[in-house]
Amino acid sequence: MRSKLSIAFLLLAGVLLMGVVGYKILLDLSWVDSLYMTVITVTTVGYREMGDPSASAKLFTIFIILTSVVIVGYSVSVISEYLLSRNSIKSRRERERKKYVKSMEHHVIVCGYGRNGKQAVAKLEDYKKPFVIVEKEQEVIDNCYLENKHFVRGNANEDEVLLQAGIEKAAVLITALPDDADNLFIVLSARQLNKDLKIISRASEETSYKKLKLAGADNVILPDQIGGQHMASLIVSPDLIEFWDNLSGGHAGMNLEQISFEQMFDHERPCSIIDLNLRHETGCTIIGYKTVDGEYVVNPNPTTKIVPGSKIIVVGNVDQIAKLQKFYRILE
Repeated sequence: MRSKLSIAFLLLAGVLLMGVVGYKILLDLSWVDSLYMTVITVTTVGYREMGDPSASAKLFTIFIILTSVVIVGYSVSVISEYLLSRNSIKSRRERERKKYVKSMEHHVIVCGYGRNGKQAVAKLEDYKKPFVIVEKEQEVIDNCYLENKHFVRGNANEDEVLLQAGIEKAAVLITALPDDADNLFIVLSARQLNKDLKIISRASEETSYKKLKLAGADNVILPDQIGGQHMASLIVSPDLIEFWDNLSGGHAGMNLEQISFEQMFDHERPCSIIDLNLRHETGCTIIGYKTVDGEYVVNPNPTTKIVPGSKIIVVGNVDQIAKLQKFYRILE
């Protein structure tokens, strides 16, 4: 389509140039008068002719009119086709986005596609979690490698935009905007729209931590603080931190995974960790246990009972995690 547009504009420019030069030579007009004669001839407006046209000038005018009718007609059709196709593509993308969001349930909404938003989305992609991004800058959306259907363009401060992102059916909302006031407003709006939503918010200032928690955020992350602590830890215990990074980052084929009681069993009978025999069955190792009350137990005792509402945290390589998911028929 772009090549057709280029050809159309080149043909139009060629007709104008030919007309200006032709009238300049044949009628000995100024450049402005020559352009005037060319324009009224090509557009077939029919205003007053300049000078006293000779027979050759009249024949040239006839040639310009016939040529321009064809070229202008072709150019109008190409430009119209281009504009219609642009509108059609835009409409189709909007329909695809609405259909995609409407079909989603228990997905993640990421507000803001900046540095933290991009890292969050990359992690969600690694774990194949469904997500929708709310971003107000069209340039950011256009330059992103993700499909347009993943984006809802607008200000996440507005309830209407959050509803378009499917907040009523979402499981988690991550607000990663650089301004704490914007994050606070989004948390308040999101909590009103979905009482059961898990909300994770970014904060730039420590003073915003309590405010965001009071507004309804389940977790508040201070990236600068975490980054500073991480850098200091690399000095104090570099090998330990590097090992942990390999686990939490999924490098070297290692992954951490949390699994709930409900994912493993279709009954409500408690089961001890030793009875799971998870190491033998899948190769994964249980390194943590989360109680029903939300307390974490590191390296739990083999006799610990896993009950409804609790979770276990396991570590294993890619193959072992896949075997675990297959063994318990856990959908990714």
